[in-house]
Amino acid sequence: MKKNLICLALAGMAVTAFTACQSQSEGFSLEHQGDTLTLVHITRPAKYLILPIQETSGEAKVRLETGSPADCAMDIRLAMDSVDYYVPFALNGHATVSIRRIGADALCWDSLRLSDTFDTANRDYYRPVYHHTPLYGWMNDPNGMVYKDGEYHLYYQYNPYGSKWGNMHWGHSVSRDLIHWQHLDPAIARDTLGHIFSGSTVVDKDNTAGYGKDALIALYTSASDKYGQIQCMAYSTDNGRTYTKYEHNPILTPFDGLKDFRDPKVFWYEPDKKWIMIVSADKNMRFYSSTDLKEWTYLSQFGEGYGAQPNQFECPDFVQLPVDGNKDNMKWVMIVNINPGCMFGGSATEYFVGTFDGKAFKCDTKPQVTKWLDYGKDHYAAVCISNTGDRTIALPWMSNWQYANITPIKQYRGANGLPRELTLYTKDGQTYVAANVVPEAKALRKDSRAVEGFSLNGEHRIDNLTDGTDCAVELEMDITPGSAQTVGFDLLNEKGEKVKIYLDMKAGRLVMDRTESGITQLDGPNKGNYDVHVKETDDHRKSLSVNYRNDFALGTWAPLALCNGKTYHLDIFVDKCSVEIFVDGGRIAMTNLVFPTRPYDGLRFYSEGGQATVNNLTIHSLGL
Repeated sequence: MKKNLICLALAGMAVTAFTACQSQSEGFSLEHQGDTLTLVHITRPAKYLILPIQETSGEAKVRLETGSPADCAMDIRLAMDSVDYYVPFALNGHATVSIRRIGADALCWDSLRLSDTFDTANRDYYRPVYHHTPLYGWMNDPNGMVYKDGEYHLYYQYNPYGSKWGNMHWGHSVSRDLIHWQHLDPAIARDTLGHIFSGSTVVDKDNTAGYGKDALIALYTSASDKYGQIQCMAYSTDNGRTYTKYEHNPILTPFDGLKDFRDPKVFWYEPDKKWIMIVSADKNMRFYSSTDLKEWTYLSQFGEGYGAQPNQFECPDFVQLPVDGNKDNMKWVMIVNINPGCMFGGSATEYFVGTFDGKAFKCDTKPQVTKWLDYGKDHYAAVCISNTGDRTIALPWMSNWQYANITPIKQYRGANGLPRELTLYTKDGQTYVAANVVPEAKALRKDSRAVEGFSLNGEHRIDNLTDGTDCAVELEMDITPGSAQTVGFDLLNEKGEKVKIYLDMKAGRLVMDRTESGITQLDGPNKGNYDVHVKETDDHRKSLSVNYRNDFALGTWAPLALCNGKTYHLDIFVDKCSVEIFVDGGRIAMTNLVFPTRPYDGLRFYSEGGQATVNNLTIHSLGL
């Protein structure tokens, strides 16, 4: 017999036997109709039904019963025999929740409870200090980002019912400075047409769609087994807080029945006074045009055989930038997120530079040329914020599909990299995109410590990098390799875990090596459980283990040929689970996750094969 429940067997049911388990003191009763359906009857009004989650469980079907044809079941991993964490399920004033595909003997029935609040206080050791994350649940692609009335809107792929992928909604946060984010309710929820996949949002300044001047129009992909991947629309007249879905969705379906057809990016093309949509279509990008954001005409496609191979095109963007700051020489940049295709395995972001005549894109380089927006392994789904005027600001998801679902985190999974400002520069006859951290990031600096320049012909150590509780620092420095074949530093902690960052002058590479960074892989040299220091309130320590594959324990590199001169300016941002490097104003950007079991608190500089110098080293402690 389950504790706290009084189960009453009801006989005399000729068709289907069921058991009603009542818990009046908890404000609800359970009606088990075999092992296929349980009804939760709410007898005391509450805002949430709190659900226990076990990540290794199969997905149950949980649906709020409102009597509407629009009622949609969510896939939720309810606890079978242990509880990893809890999530809230909003009741919205209704009294019945149906739950399918979980047995009547599951542990979850003992752990359900009602509440008018949900505690989102941080309980995760690896939650970043200053990067954007959801308060709880899963986050992947940023999408629909737009600037309006002094606010940056960050929508993102969101599962509010667990810290693994599923139940795609558009989560929502807003900021006035790109650094401090306010969490809002999800803006667009999964519905009977499917998951709400990635897309874009535009400010309809001329009321072309008919929902009012300056209405926000969201274009997104609905994805389901039943309907496939189809493009839909929603509009907002309250500055993006809530959206109303277009009653005649979908607005666009693939003309050839293509399975992978998603992530619409929409922008206004002034020369022809029309909207342009670019949609990922398997290994191509397709262009469409419209005058009202509802009826779309096919124009052209680009991409098959271009860039890294093999690949699957996703999450496109298409922006126009001046070359070397010259507005009389503008180029179009197609940003393409691919999975697989990363030069280090898994997912990554590449781009193509060329021309666009309102119908078709022509790339400046041959198909085999690949240009990367970031040379790390944890930079994906990078797209730009619309309506930002002369600035072009991109934001990535900071993970990789090879291991995104199994990072050593429970309360949330998924973080955004720092916002980057995109510009074009030329080098050796080629045009490249620089992705530099936005200047607004300087607002994170709390204290700064300048270190006198030094020569290297061996080692130079700097201790007490942090106060030992967090590792949230920015390191700025100029490195002149001189005669050294290798020059760099280790970012390390008391346990000997380290991130190795160095210039390999013989190979002409910047390298970030995380093979010894902390938690890396279950079957590697660090096999076993990991003793992780946490806050006093968490009894000082706890163990974490994670089933990484070898995909995590590696180094990433970028060609130094993208930079100029004999001195390299490095700007490095370290947070509790990430390292981002920007070299020479973003000519090289490199983003990698790390999971140290103690905060990094020291630097060991070194050179090999000759003498090098480090100047203008400044250590900034960072925080919100």
